[in-house]
Amino acid sequence: MYALLILDMQVGLFHGPDKPWAGEALLNTLNSLLSKARKAGAPVFLARHVGPPGSPIESGSPLTQLVQELLLQGDEVVFEKSRPNAFAMTDLADRLKACGSPGVVIAGMKTQYCVDSTCRAARDLGFDAVLIADGHTCTDTPALKAENIVAHHNATLAGPFCRVVHAENWHF
Repeated sequence: MYALLILDMQVGLFHGPDKPWAGEALLNTLNSLLSKARKAGAPVFLARHVGPPGSPIESGSPLTQLVQELLLQGDEVVFEKSRPNAFAMTDLADRLKACGSPGVVIAGMKTQYCVDSTCRAARDLGFDAVLIADGHTCTDTPALKAENIVAHHNATLAGPFCRVVHAENWHF
C-alpha cells in the first residue's frame, strides 16, 4: 500500500510573513488525504525541516512544529530532515520498505524545493512517486507567482519523475 508523505507543513513556513498560495485549500486537501489514508490503513509520514543548532529553525524550534490545522491523531510518523530531499540523511526509505510500500504519495510545502527534490529522489530509490497536483504549494518569488510555480512543477515532474494526480482522484 502506498504511504502518504506530507512535507514541511510547519508553523514557520505556513504561518510566516509570506503566506503560501491557496493555503486554506491546501489544508483541506491534506486533511482529506489524511482521512483517506487512515481509512485505508496506509502509513502516514510527516517531515519537518530543521536547520543547524542556533538557527531559527533548529530542532525543537516553535517554527518547525507542525501546524495545528492538520487533523493528526498521533499515530503518524513524524521525522526531521535537514535537506530538501526527504530521503537524504533520514530513514524514510527504510521505513517505507519496512511497511511494504511500493510508492509514496507526496504533498505539502514548498513546491520548488522539498516537494520537487523528494519526488525526484523517490523514483531514483525505486519507489513509485505520486504528486498530488492540488496538494502542494509555496509562496510568490520575485520571478514567479506561486500559482505558476505549482503549475510548472506539476507539468515538469509528471511522467519522468512521478505521476501527478488530483486529490479527489487518489485512492490508497
